[in-house]
Amino acid sequence: MKTIHITHPHSYTQTDFPPTVLALGYFDGVHLGHKKVVETAKKEAENLGIACSVMSFDPHPSIVLKKDITHVEYITPLNHKEELFAEMGIDYLYIVNFSAEFASLSPQQFVDEYIVGLQVKHVVAGFDFTFGRYGKGTMESLPEYAKERFTQTTVEKLTYRDEKVSSTLIRDLIQSGKVEQLPPVLGRYYSLKGTVVDGDKRGRTIGFPTANIKVNGDYIIPKMGVYAVRLRVESTWYNGVCNLGLKPTFHENKTEPSVEVHLFDFNKDIYHEEVTVEWHMRIRSERKFSSIDELVKQIGLDKEKAKEYFEKIDEHTCFLS
Repeated sequence: MKTIHITHPHSYTQTDFPPTVLALGYFDGVHLGHKKVVETAKKEAENLGIACSVMSFDPHPSIVLKKDITHVEYITPLNHKEELFAEMGIDYLYIVNFSAEFASLSPQQFVDEYIVGLQVKHVVAGFDFTFGRYGKGTMESLPEYAKERFTQTTVEKLTYRDEKVSSTLIRDLIQSGKVEQLPPVLGRYYSLKGTVVDGDKRGRTIGFPTANIKVNGDYIIPKMGVYAVRLRVESTWYNGVCNLGLKPTFHENKTEPSVEVHLFDFNKDIYHEEVTVEWHMRIRSERKFSSIDELVKQIGLDKEKAKEYFEKIDEHTCFLS
């Protein structure tokens, strides 16, 4: 897959790109609704015998369009989103810088410069995709702007238990700690990438050594608590239990939550390794213990609960990031 970053105004012409079928959207999470759009585009590209492309935007439009928002956390930050599209077999990924100037384009200008101008022959997007200034362009109105220069497919709403599969739904589930409910809408377990860094090394003194993980990127962090997780080190997955929180038993004034993972049957040195944390089930809320012995006992119970969970998982139906 070739990734092309585009800043408005761009100077590309049709001769710079091969003809493609284009999947349009922001695609935060690359969830099952998004995958339906992309797979529809791939199928159309195969039918036409041309390449398949995806167009996404960076940063999140709300940062530009809403004055009170200066920072956004993502289900899939840009580099993670790029990896997922590559895994899906996309040929070209266009990342358009979402600036105030770009947002001010009329629907017709967007179509002329970012669809026709990139030699797109067919557009695929969800039913609620909008484009152009104030989002005035819709999939219903797209044909009038297309002027028969390309065709289109509108992908209808995907639902799960009568609720629309959306990035908003997934964000809510992550932030409320309901990570076990994510696979049917996300298509996989929620995961984030990070680097193993030095911690206070207290875990090893109480019999539960942990990998202290610094999150790489603006990921949405799940609700604080103790979770059954898997950790990918290089290409191997390991089961474990994670404490996500402020460690109140040891810290009075800590404000930044830490991600600490204790892996089962693991004794490798993985300091400075980039890893992936996959969130499977929230076991309990974080709380302050009156003694170290009480904490150690609870960690043991958490570990057993996580082990029981993983023993019940059918590996053939396990969603992998």
